[in-house]
Amino acid sequence: MTKRCVSGSEALIFSRPRRKVEEEELRIKKWRRRRFLSRAYIAENIKVHSVAWNSNGTKLASGSVDQTARIWNIEPHGHSKAKDLELKGHTDSVDQLCWDPKHSDLVATASGDKSVRLWDARSGKCTQQAELSGENINITYKPDGTHVAVGNRDDELTILDVRKFKPLHRRKFNYEVNEIAWNMPGDFFFLTTGLGTVEVLSYPSLKPLDTLTAHTAGCYCIAIDPKGRYFAVGSADSLVSLWDISDMLCLRTFTKLEWPVRTISFNYSGEYIASASEDLFIDIANVQTGRTVHQIPCRAAMNSVEWNPKYNLLAYAGDDKNPKYNTDEGVFRIFGFESL
Repeated sequence: MTKRCVSGSEALIFSRPRRKVEEEELRIKKWRRRRFLSRAYIAENIKVHSVAWNSNGTKLASGSVDQTARIWNIEPHGHSKAKDLELKGHTDSVDQLCWDPKHSDLVATASGDKSVRLWDARSGKCTQQAELSGENINITYKPDGTHVAVGNRDDELTILDVRKFKPLHRRKFNYEVNEIAWNMPGDFFFLTTGLGTVEVLSYPSLKPLDTLTAHTAGCYCIAIDPKGRYFAVGSADSLVSLWDISDMLCLRTFTKLEWPVRTISFNYSGEYIASASEDLFIDIANVQTGRTVHQIPCRAAMNSVEWNPKYNLLAYAGDDKNPKYNTDEGVFRIFGFESL
């Protein structure tokens, strides 16, 4: 069965009581009254590709073109100086990384050197390594922490058993496959594709269940609501679509961006969604209404945004340049610290 996402005025509209509208207006005013700060963290003099928080929101990992990842201890109120630990071993750029959802000190990295590595964030040591067939660009954990899915530039999907770090499944697709994700129970697996569709597979069989015609151009990124109600898809058509995960129906689209959407993330409560592209801002919108509550100014296109799983802190990294020398600036930022 194929389902289509509708956009703009076609999207499903839900009437809201006046009290709900007033509450929303009050929340937006509070966002705009409070003075939130972004703080910069220098990773290296080279571009940061990916940022990710651990499960309890105390550590952030960054992956860079310089073939390293770094672990940062982040105090949620921003009062102490962040300390970093370098993870060395890859021989090509670290394009994406993700934390074990059940272990706050284990992080997995995917690299262009065709390897996937599992690291202990306390010691900085690589504890597991798998050599795969292509340049790895996407990685995600199953929510119960038992499996890791990896996608490469050749549109091949590999799923690893975390305990043995050996492949359980390998599948090559004859179309472009971009970001991948499990739903919260782990029985659905989602593929975003260059065809503008989201392929829904059963797990662990990987049998096709549904094809969602989500966008008019390629789908690049996907995020799962931490409450398990929705998923969102970012596309080259500059739109973000929101889907009901039970019915696989498109609820609405977010339309503030004008360039292909590179990265999206839900906050810990599922109330807000952040999206970013080559536009020089990150859009933060209310999930239920689609209304923008805040925009974070940026100096360059963004590669990665991710909300902290416990606090309204948004980490983001992009193609920042040193304004004096016009060279890559290895920096990520965290938005949401309140000014004193």
